[in-house]
Amino acid sequence: MNQEGQRQVRTDPASLEIRERARAQRIPTIWDRYAALGSQCRVGELGICCTICHLGPCNLGLPGSKRPQVGVCGAGIDTVAARRLARDIAAGSAAHSDHGRGVAHLLLLAARGQAPGYGVKDEHKLRALAAELGVAQDGRLTNEVAQDVALACLAQFGQQEGPVAFVRRAPARQQETWQRLGITPRGIDREVVEVMHRTNMGVDNDYRSIVLAGMRSALADGWGGSMIATDLQDVLFGTPRPLRAQMNLGVLRADQVNILVHGHEPQLAEAVADAASDPELVAQARALGASGINVAGICCTANEILMRRGIPLAGNFLQQELALVTGAVEAFLVDVQCIMPGLVDVASCFHTELIATSPQAHFPGMVYMELSEDRAPEVAREIVARAVANYARRDHSRVAIPEHRMDVVAGFTTESITHILGGRYRGGWRPLNDGIIAGRIRGVVGVVGCDSPKHVQDQGHLDLVYELLARDVLVVQTGCSAIACGKAGLLQPEAAFRHAGRGLQEICEATGIPPVLHTGSCVDNSRILTACMEMVKEGGIGRSFDELPVAAAAPGWWSEKAIAIGFYAVASGIFTVLGSPFNILGSEALTRFVTEELEELVGGKFAFESDPARAAQLIVAHLDRKRQALKLRPMMYEAVPVGA
Repeated sequence: MNQEGQRQVRTDPASLEIRERARAQRIPTIWDRYAALGSQCRVGELGICCTICHLGPCNLGLPGSKRPQVGVCGAGIDTVAARRLARDIAAGSAAHSDHGRGVAHLLLLAARGQAPGYGVKDEHKLRALAAELGVAQDGRLTNEVAQDVALACLAQFGQQEGPVAFVRRAPARQQETWQRLGITPRGIDREVVEVMHRTNMGVDNDYRSIVLAGMRSALADGWGGSMIATDLQDVLFGTPRPLRAQMNLGVLRADQVNILVHGHEPQLAEAVADAASDPELVAQARALGASGINVAGICCTANEILMRRGIPLAGNFLQQELALVTGAVEAFLVDVQCIMPGLVDVASCFHTELIATSPQAHFPGMVYMELSEDRAPEVAREIVARAVANYARRDHSRVAIPEHRMDVVAGFTTESITHILGGRYRGGWRPLNDGIIAGRIRGVVGVVGCDSPKHVQDQGHLDLVYELLARDVLVVQTGCSAIACGKAGLLQPEAAFRHAGRGLQEICEATGIPPVLHTGSCVDNSRILTACMEMVKEGGIGRSFDELPVAAAAPGWWSEKAIAIGFYAVASGIFTVLGSPFNILGSEALTRFVTEELEELVGGKFAFESDPARAAQLIVAHLDRKRQALKLRPMMYEAVPVGA
């Protein structure tokens, strides 16, 4: 197939196959529910409906309409839209940061011997964090150091004064900007609470002030809660290294007990993966006619266990219901975030048992088995035993697993990239910076985020990434966006020769990396921040993030978490393109503030562009402006046709 022919493959064929099967059996999925809603609320979409207090709800009208443009309390469109946006940022910051709190608490219990089955797997990273956090190490045992590191991280949540510890990782110029604007994050929880207070009726009414408070909350997530989650997960479960694995629904096995793990906190998946290798449970599965036990992941938990263990990844957010429609899943385990309540209805059509494991996420219709830290191995074994027993209830005549699965290379981190670029003793980012300076690589772009039934599945991610690769842009990915590209074959080193421009091809060939780097789950966007930090430290392409030839994009975002991620990227000086706008377009002033005026304050800004080709043009133009400002060389192969 030629290059253009390859680019015509858009929607994941495995998903199409199972969607047709669901439709034929009248099993509703997310696409059916979306269609059934019809047109969605235009007032809410514009951000001009206020439900902050019970003087309303106040549905405001746009200028020129007959409806009032102020609410009962007198708040205007700009205030109403800004309040909603800031609360979305706070909610997204809370979700990822609470994830970080949970990981820190697990490390604390493991260090105290109160979490059987968990312990320190990367002592080198633990001791590096200890040095950074000022934790004493001389003559101390690993668990003693781990306990104090956990306590130091937990203290970041309730801290009242002074910057969150990892803010010190940011370039000095970024820190100076945040201090000047008064948005340096203090305690993580403090910033979330302050947003909720400010947006209460009768408190902050200046849309600029409200958004800046939201940005401080986002920074507390990106440089606080999310960074804590990523670093401590590496300490507990091991820092990922690049490995080969497989993605898509075809990783399910018709001859095995299939257990799917979905959510965001890897302690569940890690415990279940250990239990599934228990010889006694494997023997029980074989006694029932299965050849073994197959554990696979969905969504961000999948990314975590993929990059640490090579456990296959069955799909991203939009595929969670489709996995059940294969008829081959014995147990579907969930913890928190991005879990559709609609799973219950789909599972009722099959033998699959849904099991909720988090005290924070209860689902009517699911079995509840809390995976508490003190009983994790025991509970995980009970769950796997239930799945094995459930295999006897499988109707083999209804099993239809798509053949589609794709080989991927995943698990890139700041540490592993440092090693790849320079080796064990001379590790560094100089080869990447030199590639940018020489004009082989135009720049680096993080393409992240979710996928939505509002768009053709995976298309926005793929079309954008194809355009960027052809223009010699190295792409870094997390979350469901990384899964979309993995299923399309873009997480393979050889993909550079099918899709990348000649300069990027040369870099990929020299280093052996794919042109699209999988760096983990959505909470691991903090790895992209630390990668940018390394680029600044290496020198030659900018003294702060806003000078680097870098950008970010989220073509299919829908979650509040994505809003928080976008704002900590922009607040860190990174130009960020979203495939759909925030619910703010009813306020011209607020829209102008986030898409134009923010750049003067923090160095980054948003752009909203639904067409992937035009989004790529915006990003490439931005990278070229940054290159020109740095007086870098022209692109080496600009005039050479792609694939020549």
